[in-house]
Amino acid sequence: MDLTEFNRLPADEAREVLRPCLDVDRWIEAVVAARPFADREAALAAARDDASPLRADEIDSAMSHHPRIGEKAKGDSAEAAHSSREQAGLGALGDDVQTRLAAGNSAYEDRFDRVFLIRAAGRTPEEILSELERRMGNTEADEDVEVGEQLIQIAALRLEGILS
Repeated sequence: MDLTEFNRLPADEAREVLRPCLDVDRWIEAVVAARPFADREAALAAARDDASPLRADEIDSAMSHHPRIGEKAKGDSAEAAHSSREQAGLGALGDDVQTRLAAGNSAYEDRFDRVFLIRAAGRTPEEILSELERRMGNTEADEDVEVGEQLIQIAALRLEGILS
């Protein structure tokens, strides 16, 4: 779909296009209401600006659609397809990396009571592991901010892919 098509969609259809990007009603409504966009950059800027900052309840809702990093998303939903594409750049993970990610995911979940979320697109497994280790030192409040920022980055990347 290109931007012209997105701009012309009825509001209900535009909402359904956006929901797999970031399942946050406030954000979806703001982006739909901001149409028509002059260009793709304006749409992506609105997507980033309208999401920021995400509230704790919005983060919890959006997180329910994200698998553990390094694990294949389950099902055939649009969210699962996006996640699979985003993590495809990680390639086949070696046993050492897979073991370290599994241990890191487990430690993170014990510490923060949710899956570790990071924009995987454009990152190597080593970068992801480094970020996971760094973020383990975050306070809960700092981690909430980082998770919100990662969700917004993921939403913008997904929307960019839809509008390409």
